[in-house]
Amino acid sequence: MPGRRIIVVGAGPVGTVAALACARFGHDVTLLEAEERIDESPRASTTQPPTLEILAELGLIDDYIAQGLVARTFQFWDRPRLRLIAEFDFERLRGETAYPFVVQTEQHKLALMGIARLRAMANATVRMANRVTGLEQDTDGVTVQTEQGTLRADHVIGCDGGRSTVRKSLGIEFEGFTWPERFLVITTKFDFARALGCCYRNYMAGPEEWTNLFKVAGDDLQGRWRAVYNTREDESDEEALSDAAVRARLGRIYVPEAERDYLHLNLYNVHQRVAKRFRSGRVFLCGDAAHVNNPIGGLGLNSGIHEAWDLAQVLSQPGADLDAYERRRRPLNIEYVQEQTIANKRRLEERDTATRERHFDELRRTADDPAKHKAFLMRASLLEGVRRLRS
Repeated sequence: MPGRRIIVVGAGPVGTVAALACARFGHDVTLLEAEERIDESPRASTTQPPTLEILAELGLIDDYIAQGLVARTFQFWDRPRLRLIAEFDFERLRGETAYPFVVQTEQHKLALMGIARLRAMANATVRMANRVTGLEQDTDGVTVQTEQGTLRADHVIGCDGGRSTVRKSLGIEFEGFTWPERFLVITTKFDFARALGCCYRNYMAGPEEWTNLFKVAGDDLQGRWRAVYNTREDESDEEALSDAAVRARLGRIYVPEAERDYLHLNLYNVHQRVAKRFRSGRVFLCGDAAHVNNPIGGLGLNSGIHEAWDLAQVLSQPGADLDAYERRRRPLNIEYVQEQTIANKRRLEERDTATRERHFDELRRTADDPAKHKAFLMRASLLEGVRRLRS
């Protein structure tokens, strides 16, 4: 089958994977990015086993692992009492995947790796500082309007984030809701593994305030920790980002007063939304353009990469049923990403003491039972959903 002309909008990790996969399948690909350079601020970083399988298919896996940290386990904690509740070990998935672990690699590193590969390919073009302003499609193709002029393609893949211009141009409703509180991310060099005896990924439940605590490599590969907190519904930006409030939050996860320095702060609204359609004619949505969710569990970026890989394969099949992409991916996102991330958040913030203890007991029983332990990991890693697609 002759290659198609494909425009990918958005050069984040999902867009670069979509572009690289399509180019490797023989299509003529143009990747458009609105900004002059890739955003390197701290964002998603947890890469699940089936996503690592995709990166291996794309020839990125060795570089990717070298730029991150391998994390075989994750833990649940009762934060107020600093009590370890349960630990889950991805080694239980050996035999199910070649990568029985997650890799903590910041998302901008993946985007930069993909762009470097694309620039070395004769059938791929990367255009930075090329903002898309709208699009129109007809029976023969899609015309994409940018601030630098118009481009023509057989298909367009919108990977341009939660405020997607592509999705809005198509008039597709973004169904769902926004949580009343926001999430605050504090990046610090304080060594929580040494101080608390925790692993690289930790979910610390608390009835008033919870914390997700995980380690990433950093651009210098020297390591740093991110602590993610819920804010109070009535907490202003100024209060949440104030030095006193930030240091107080670090103190509540047992950082000594003299060691409460921090490198970076990020405060953001949190949504649970899914596009009503993932396809409109010749145009498709992937990643945050198609869905957004709270980050607890590290599933949003991973599902977006799975969509990019799946769509590239669909577009490369002679006589492919293009509707199959939406039929598969939208229900999977609702079942495996939206439902899980909502449940993860509610588990962390449960206020009723008896219910909290029941949740903790259930986690302990699951971790202690080999079959339940593995089933929990299959679902939490998205492997269950991936295997369901292949059956």
